[in-house]
Amino acid sequence: MRFEPVGIEIEVDEDQTILRAAAEQGVMLMHGCKEGQCASCKSFVLEGEDIDLDRYSTFALPEYELDEGYTLLCRAHPFEDLTIELLNYDEEMIRSGLPIQERTAEVVAITPVTHDLRHLVLKLSEPGELKFFPGQYVDIAVPGTEASRSFSMANTSSRESGQLEFVIKVYPGGMFSEFLDQRLRVGDRLDLTGPFGVFTLRDNPDARLVFLGGGAGMAPILALLRTMAERGIDRPATFYYGSRTQLDLCFEEELHELEQRLPRFRYVPALSEEEWDGESGLITDVVRRLEADLTGADAYVCGPPPMVEAAIPLLERLGITTKHIYYDKFTTTGDAGDSEVLEAGSR
Repeated sequence: MRFEPVGIEIEVDEDQTILRAAAEQGVMLMHGCKEGQCASCKSFVLEGEDIDLDRYSTFALPEYELDEGYTLLCRAHPFEDLTIELLNYDEEMIRSGLPIQERTAEVVAITPVTHDLRHLVLKLSEPGELKFFPGQYVDIAVPGTEASRSFSMANTSSRESGQLEFVIKVYPGGMFSEFLDQRLRVGDRLDLTGPFGVFTLRDNPDARLVFLGGGAGMAPILALLRTMAERGIDRPATFYYGSRTQLDLCFEEELHELEQRLPRFRYVPALSEEEWDGESGLITDVVRRLEADLTGADAYVCGPPPMVEAAIPLLERLGITTKHIYYDKFTTTGDAGDSEVLEAGSR
């Protein structure tokens, strides 16, 4: 498998997806959901055509694009040598990848931080470290099933503590989140695979930072803010976080402490269903109201799909170039179960 225009080659087994094989070999390709729903890994097949695709959403890859030669690397199984043109990539990031690792961890704490958000802390078994970049995520196997679910780390490293922190939203019927809320206990063990994801802080010291989050999107953004404080990164930065009511806000004390540690950082929470002394309305409406020109900024967006889908065009209108908008769009267990998800054969 050869990737252009970066000139990187990897080997892929037929039972692997291209994205999985790249991750195992430390090549960090752009991706998001790994489930064929978000189109982050969409690429163009320059040479070769014998490819099978696992189930995917036709919103991510319409049939006419499939016919034209596009594919989703997270769903694609190659059966011959291929040359792939990467449409969305960061050459510095692509060569800095960490090979994925498999670990077992023990549950240390499950703490409610709102009525539907849980702060899960895991302690890694030997070896007691999982290397990752702040903002990345791991897949956690759902005990008793063949399934796994992806969750972003909220901490910056497991090197000293041997721990991983997560902020997980409990969804009715959520395969892992319901298990977490009803059955998982301190002392239980979970199997992890990772790291994955490219929601990591780019080195662009002259650019302002704008973070937009909602719900469990708190986790990776908190990781990025924590690493800024640890590394002394002094860039103008604003974190816009949307909640429904004050009871849905979390990590408030730490975020205000970060305002003290990072002189040019500002935390702006907004409530959509409650009047209060702070900002009110949908978080995208708040950004539209408070920001006139974001030209030259870097934006990091993480949260529910409707928020992400509304935020990206808004940020573009405010002057941020598309390639400087980095996002994680969370999906839930049922998101792939509609009529627009299909099983594709060879092209």
